Amino acid sequence: MSKIIKQIQDAQNFLKTKSNADYTIGIVLGTGLGRLVESIDTTLEINYGDIPHFPLATAESHAGKVILGTLSGKKVFVMQGRFHIYEGYSMDQIVFPIRLMKFLGSTHLVISNAAGGINPLFSLGTIMAITDHINLLGTNPLIGLNDDRIGPRYPDMSEPYSNELLEITKSVAIENKIPLSLGVYAAMTGPCLETRAEYRMLKILGADAIGMSTIPEVIAAVHAGIKVLGFSVITDTCLPDALEPVDIQKIINTANNTEPTLVKLIKEVVKKI
Repeated sequence: MSKIIKQIQDAQNFLKTKSNADYTIGIVLGTGLGRLVESIDTTLEINYGDIPHFPLATAESHAGKVILGTLSGKKVFVMQGRFHIYEGYSMDQIVFPIRLMKFLGSTHLVISNAAGGINPLFSLGTIMAITDHINLLGTNPLIGLNDDRIGPRYPDMSEPYSNELLEITKSVAIENKIPLSLGVYAAMTGPCLETRAEYRMLKILGADAIGMSTIPEVIAAVHAGIKVLGFSVITDTCLPDALEPVDIQKIINTANNTEPTLVKLIKEVVKKI
């Protein structure tokens, strides 16, 4: 038995003693986006530190709790906060919860983040459904020995973000008059924000938004056969010729102000999955 499988089974067995249900939808809530839990009919709330092999969330505004319950009639495994490379965690640690979701019965993942807007048409508070990504983290969670019980050695990445889920999301946004943009998300390690030259590079590469997370979890989900729907909330504008110093508290405030709209969108999408 591989070390990763042993750790997953330890966490799985611990959670099964608390709740024996299958949680078909996993949800990862990023910076300033944790209040979706208020809409969940909660079965169980557990601190990350109480789950075997779970890292601790240290990033600002990440509560560090797993919520098990029901949202829009579906059983959900919700992470209120995530892990980042800049916190010093390995890729295996960052994606451990995603692999655990697979073993708890998850077939879908909804993942969100706060991001900087590279696309000049994006204003603060824009909700962007992610259509593709650019991995600039310099590493990949699939490096190393592969365990076929988690996923195949060479997973296809031609559709990392499910076209089916994107179509549902676009339909829900139209029905509920929620403004929705589409775009490509890029990730760099952080924790410093990018320079003017880096923002110019990102625009040339085709990125619409930039952040410090999400891509490792998405790669791990695709590897595990989980369909992914991703959202970025644009919390600061990254226009190199009009760049201003960034206030992290303003980023969090923008995410908080956009949160009710994103929560409504996610609730309606989950209902249709």
